[in-house]
Amino acid sequence: MASNAKRATQDEPATVLGHCPRFHAAIELIGRRWNGVILQRLLTGPLRFSEIRRGVPGLTDAMLSQRLRELEDAAVVKRIVTDQRPVQVTYALTPIGSQLSPVLTAVADWSVQWAERDERAT
Repeated sequence: MASNAKRATQDEPATVLGHCPRFHAAIELIGRRWNGVILQRLLTGPLRFSEIRRGVPGLTDAMLSQRLRELEDAAVVKRIVTDQRPVQVTYALTPIGSQLSPVLTAVADWSVQWAERDERAT
């Protein structure tokens, strides 16, 4: 029995079959617990560690440190250390991280619609 499903060749992207490794990696990064909310906070501009933590209830110092390192490793967030005394450290989105603004805004808008479906059901 012949299949009409198109098969990906070496020259075609994996998306032909519905799977894209790059998309999967990106969703895993921004969808990991706390990462989306950290990124959303940084959309307002550079913030100190304590400012990020205050804006994300329930996030521990250890988890924030881990997530910031992960986002730095992914080149989405950069750590900025000043030369002044006392040393100040802030975190900011990189240019590629700033490109997440419309994505995070769309998710925020969608979340309102999604939450309203529960209100309509009751």
